[in-house]
Amino acid sequence: MKLIIGLIVLWPLIGFLFNGLGRNIWSKKVIAYNATGFILISFVFSVLAFLNVQSNGAATVHFFDFINTANFKIPFDLKVDALSSLFLLVITGVGSLIHLYSTAYMKEEEAPHYARYFAYLNLFVFSMLLLVLGDNYVIMFIGWEGVGLCSYLLIGYWFTNATYNYAAKKAFVMNRIGDLGFLLAIFWLIVKLGTVSYGSVLTAQSLAKLSTTDITAITLLLFVGAMGKSAQIPLYTWLPDAMAGPTPVSALIHAATMVTAGIYMITRSNLLFSASELTQHVVAIVGISTALLAATIAIKQNDIKKVLAYSTVSQLGYMFLGLGVGAYSGAVFHVITHAFFKALLFLGAGSVIHAMHHEQDIRKMGGLKAKLPITHLTFLIGCIAIAGVPPFSGFFSKDEILAAAFAKNPIYWGLGVVGAAMTAFYMFRLYVTTFLGQFRGTQDQAHHLHESPSAMTLPLIILAVASAIAGAIGIPELMGGHHWLSHQLIPIVGEVKEVALSHSTEWALMGASVSIAVIALLVAINRYKRQADDEPQTALGKFLYHKWYVDELYENAIVQPLHKLAGFLKEIIEKNIIDGAVNGTGKLVQFSARKIRLVQNGQVGYYILFTVVGIILLFLCWFNDVAIIRFFNNLIK
Repeated sequence: MKLIIGLIVLWPLIGFLFNGLGRNIWSKKVIAYNATGFILISFVFSVLAFLNVQSNGAATVHFFDFINTANFKIPFDLKVDALSSLFLLVITGVGSLIHLYSTAYMKEEEAPHYARYFAYLNLFVFSMLLLVLGDNYVIMFIGWEGVGLCSYLLIGYWFTNATYNYAAKKAFVMNRIGDLGFLLAIFWLIVKLGTVSYGSVLTAQSLAKLSTTDITAITLLLFVGAMGKSAQIPLYTWLPDAMAGPTPVSALIHAATMVTAGIYMITRSNLLFSASELTQHVVAIVGISTALLAATIAIKQNDIKKVLAYSTVSQLGYMFLGLGVGAYSGAVFHVITHAFFKALLFLGAGSVIHAMHHEQDIRKMGGLKAKLPITHLTFLIGCIAIAGVPPFSGFFSKDEILAAAFAKNPIYWGLGVVGAAMTAFYMFRLYVTTFLGQFRGTQDQAHHLHESPSAMTLPLIILAVASAIAGAIGIPELMGGHHWLSHQLIPIVGEVKEVALSHSTEWALMGASVSIAVIALLVAINRYKRQADDEPQTALGKFLYHKWYVDELYENAIVQPLHKLAGFLKEIIEKNIIDGAVNGTGKLVQFSARKIRLVQNGQVGYYILFTVVGIILLFLCWFNDVAIIRFFNNLIK
């Protein structure tokens, strides 16, 4: 098992080194085959690891001691269990499809930049694998920082564009804010428990050593880290701007890797979070608030990738709602289904952008159904899945979260249904405006419209099938299933907790949420099938179009004051006080040296005088040493 786990992590790292170091040597074909092949091999070993967990249970392997002192030890251990094996399949499986898609999507890049892109992509997958396989919080944090670095590199891949560089820096800085909370939580665990290994921290014995204040503080700090990585209020604005990177990067960040890290971390730490009722309320409230905020913004966006970006923020909010109400398996279920349909939607958007010669404004599209049949059908399946329409995958995972939310607090359920209705509305607004009606682009674009190559459409087909059938892993017993996923996660989150609802109540809730979503999507189809959305005219429309002016608020309330403070510290404190003190010391020495050297005037009489004065002073010190010592002692006191 040690070899299998090692190879899962090693192959993407080899791909990073192969393409990174050989970027000026290899041809684009060699780069594409190897980059995709390495991730595919990692996927094969991930399947073997998953099957081993099913047969023999969890396995932990020790490679070396990362830190080893007399009183503290952090081993470099990797663990495959019920939770990490699922994430391995998602990361390497969806990652392989995104790599394959990228081979065609990025073909216009020159070979060195093509290699650089795939090197970053391989490193991204390596970091995420390290994050989910690490058997303690420090190894998780190494992978956590790795995906943060790779997101910066990939968002700013086209580094000659200043706007893209700004988006990359924004993502990097906002993630560092969250990462500080995670790091403080790790330090708190070390101080209180002397360990960061899951097997030692996540036990009843360790919980008994922690006070209620300790548990609440640690979980809230961990949640701050999750807020940054998984784009929750107030650290969510970096994710829509991450659209500056190539479209396959958006799919990788939004679907299979980075943004799911927060959900993984909280699910892994569920014993701690379940012990703090305050933290669970905070997680649930932040989650549902983020889901609603992002959904309202998505309704009025016209950039095809921006709509999907805010959709991701909203869906992540649903996952955090699930975590907050204790539906850990439901949150993981939604992570898996979301990985399929959101990767499908982003790659479908990339296919549209490819056909439209990099046009991203949906108001300039329309009528693409006939020209892009495969993209159209697969994109439609993704829209149905994310809208929560049965029997597609999104219905089962979203319904599980909503049912758990109703059992915890019916207000959560009501707000969740409102968010689900908005999701169905803005996704079918996107679908209808893009694929139905009349083409609204230029004649040149119309002349060059064509379906994407097979390297791009094959991943779309596979993801569409997965989006349609992935719900089968979590069919509830209410509908005749056995919810395989919940039983799979028992070693991580404990025994399956039945939602305290009658079957009739569950059917009613399910019917209500589906009916509202279907009504919303039908309204969207009817409204936009003839005419695309114009610039908003009402105050509310402009407010949503400008994304609640949150970016402007952050700019004026945080960024600009910090810039002014930095300017004050630079110009006044650093230059006048710090540099002034340092430079003043040098000038004082130079001035003193210029004056003292005047004593060396070459006249012997002066030298004899100074010698006699020096001897007299020495004699005075010699005969009055006690008085001198007493004097200095009094000064010290």
